[in-house]
Amino acid sequence: MSCRWGTELWDQFDNLEKHTHWGIEFVEKYTKFVKERSEIEISYAKQIRNLSKKYQPKKNSREEDEYKYTSCRAFLMTLNELNDYAGQHEVMAEDLTTHIICELTRYIQELKAERKSHFHDGRRAQQHIENSWKQLESSKRRFERDCKEADRAQQYFDKIDADINVTKADVEKARHQAQMKHQVAEDSKNEYLTFLQKFNKEQNAHYHTLIPHIFQKLQEMEEKRIERVGESMKTYAEVDRKVLPIVGKCLDGMTKAAESIEPKMDTKHVVESYKSGFEPPGDVEVEDYSLSMRRTVSESSYLNSQGESKPSRSNSRGKLWPFIKRNKLMSLLASPRQPPPPPPTSPSPAAVHNGPQSPQQPSEPLSHRLNEFMTSKHKMQCLRSLKRGGSGPEDCSHLPPEQRRKKLQAKINDINKEIQKEMDQRDALSKMKDVYVKNPHMGDANSVDPRLEEICQNTDKLQLDARKYEAWLVEVETRLAEKSDKHRPPSGLYNSQTTTTVNNNCVHVNRESPDGSYTEDHSTEHHLKSRSTDFDDDFDYEDPLPTIGTCKSLYPFEGQNEGTISMTEGELLYVIEEDKGDGWTRVRRNEDEEGYVPTSYIKVFFDTNAKGAMTYI
Repeated sequence: MSCRWGTELWDQFDNLEKHTHWGIEFVEKYTKFVKERSEIEISYAKQIRNLSKKYQPKKNSREEDEYKYTSCRAFLMTLNELNDYAGQHEVMAEDLTTHIICELTRYIQELKAERKSHFHDGRRAQQHIENSWKQLESSKRRFERDCKEADRAQQYFDKIDADINVTKADVEKARHQAQMKHQVAEDSKNEYLTFLQKFNKEQNAHYHTLIPHIFQKLQEMEEKRIERVGESMKTYAEVDRKVLPIVGKCLDGMTKAAESIEPKMDTKHVVESYKSGFEPPGDVEVEDYSLSMRRTVSESSYLNSQGESKPSRSNSRGKLWPFIKRNKLMSLLASPRQPPPPPPTSPSPAAVHNGPQSPQQPSEPLSHRLNEFMTSKHKMQCLRSLKRGGSGPEDCSHLPPEQRRKKLQAKINDINKEIQKEMDQRDALSKMKDVYVKNPHMGDANSVDPRLEEICQNTDKLQLDARKYEAWLVEVETRLAEKSDKHRPPSGLYNSQTTTTVNNNCVHVNRESPDGSYTEDHSTEHHLKSRSTDFDDDFDYEDPLPTIGTCKSLYPFEGQNEGTISMTEGELLYVIEEDKGDGWTRVRRNEDEEGYVPTSYIKVFFDTNAKGAMTYI
């Protein structure tokens, strides 16, 4: 049965408009459904990939040893197949977006434009027939009004003509008026008939030609829309069916991985991993206590008893140094009191810049300085309250070694990127300058020079910063590599030359003990060591002194005395205490290596943002 909107729904213009609008909304609704399904597939694939990545073995981890077992290798194969499985869901989401969402979105725009055009033609035809009907009604009312006026004029003429008292002129005037009204009514009748004929013709064309043609196009548009939705639904199923073979292969791979597990081989690996090779213990022999015999103390038991009677030297020495570790306390208290060595001949301008050599000062024994340190309460409080301020020094020494290494490496990478950026800009400006030189009318070549000079300065500064961070990075990596090595035993407090100097020079300046006494009595040191045990727990983990700048060694220096530190030429160190007038500057190489070096051997670069190190001695 053939149904045509033009003949069957000729009077349902408004309902057809609502229905076609609903049809477009349905297509948009289905498009939104497919879009949400695509987003679900993408999210699902992402979660599957993250799950697979989460359980993948980490590089350089203990989990790598576990994958010698077949069950672990099967699990790894399952994770790889699961990753491919997630990729198929990503392919599905991509196909849904390409073949359905994008196509329907474009089709909806075309459908809206076509519908708008058809209903615009229908409204225009409807407006035309309404205007024709209004003209017919207007001519009809005019014809009716003229007929009534002609009838009243005829009645007035009949009344005047029957009255014998009315003059002939009045009678003629009334007759002429009646005839004129009759003529106007006749003209109105002819106009009305003309409009009536025109309206009937236009109405017939409207309902039998124009409207059926417009509605037929709307019907074709609706059928095409429904067919397009059906094709999209079919594509929706085909997209899902397309990935099923590959998904099946992924599942087959998982099954194959599970079938590759060999329990006996795994248990064999356990034997190979943990077998010690020792023989099991034999039977326990009977010990007869009924025989009276004197048991001889074995050599091993004698040695054990003798070892138990002696206190452990390593344990006793661990608590000999109060507040902080021994090497840190030695560098803090035992700064070299002998005059610094003169710089090598032909000093560099950097050495001259550091000023003349500091005056020589006599040395004093460690016992004096320990006594002074222990009896100065305000200095102990300063050491107790020492904290790192701000967000940390530039060398990231406030961070743990591994975090510091990562931070320094990240900064080096950033600086290298900035250097590469500056070099690219320099190359571009150089090419621009060459173009200006060859074509002066395009620009002034000299105008590029200031920018080139600025780029060169920035590059030099960045390279200097890169070398500085690289030196710090080498220091951290060296420390991490040597972390497991044992610390070297500390050398003697002073060599023979220093001891001679101490014995021959008893003058004390600035840092002598409070009572001004001088003694080499080791009992004093022993007394101080016993006093230090009460403070071990409070000061064993105090933070080191903050850095106040950096320095670069101009000459090599062999730190043979206690409290000094060796350095090579060109080495970068951190300054933690400036020269107090004795010709020595306190520096630090890393967390465990710090000491004094001659001021004339280094070039100091103070950090203007640092508050400076406090002097505790």
